[in-house]
Amino acid sequence: MNRILVIDDDIELCELLTDYLSAEDFVVQSVNRGDQGAQQALSEAYALIVLDVMLPGMNGFEVLRQIRAASKVPVIMLTARGDDIDRIVGLELGADDYLPKPFNPRELVARIRAIQRRSENVTNRTARGDQQSSEFQVGDIVLSPANRSVKRSGELIELTSVEFSLLEILLQQAGVVISREDLVEKTLGRRLSAYDRSIDVHISALRKKLGHQCGNSERIKTIRGIGYLYSRPESTV
Repeated sequence: MNRILVIDDDIELCELLTDYLSAEDFVVQSVNRGDQGAQQALSEAYALIVLDVMLPGMNGFEVLRQIRAASKVPVIMLTARGDDIDRIVGLELGADDYLPKPFNPRELVARIRAIQRRSENVTNRTARGDQQSSEFQVGDIVLSPANRSVKRSGELIELTSVEFSLLEILLQQAGVVISREDLVEKTLGRRLSAYDRSIDVHISALRKKLGHQCGNSERIKTIRGIGYLYSRPESTV
């Protein structure tokens, strides 16, 4: 499915994105108000939603809250350039990625393709029934790639698509330091750029949802200047 919903009050931008994305074999629908965008996002099936922060009727954050309450559809937020707060809030509310305005439509396509590749890899791996599709456990966390579910001490934890992929990588290499560069490439499908703190925000969201501690150990440790490490129960690193 290649249907994309663009929620933005900039009519010229919507027309530009419709023309550009249509040439990339996407079917694009646009809505120019936040309240109408939230309703449209939940009334039909879309492969991805492009959502602006500043909208009439309802701001983009509230639209995202309503979407996330009922759907895990990937969402790319459009934020004002230099406004780090908007980016952080959007990611914390469950956005998969963000783009600062103004942006090159080619960059948006690259972000969309990266999200599609991640989804396709999950589908293909599950269909193959390979070894990685069986659930595995690290400490109090049980992760099941087959149905994309995570449980902590038997309790189901709701994660976004990016958070799940990030946690899966961390658990698979528990006890090993993984660089921010590798995490960005594997979870977001792009290279880490200067001042890009998106992976750090996703890590922060994981900590809040899973709990900062696992027994006597810090669950996800920050290795300053390098990246992150998921502690094994017996790890004293």
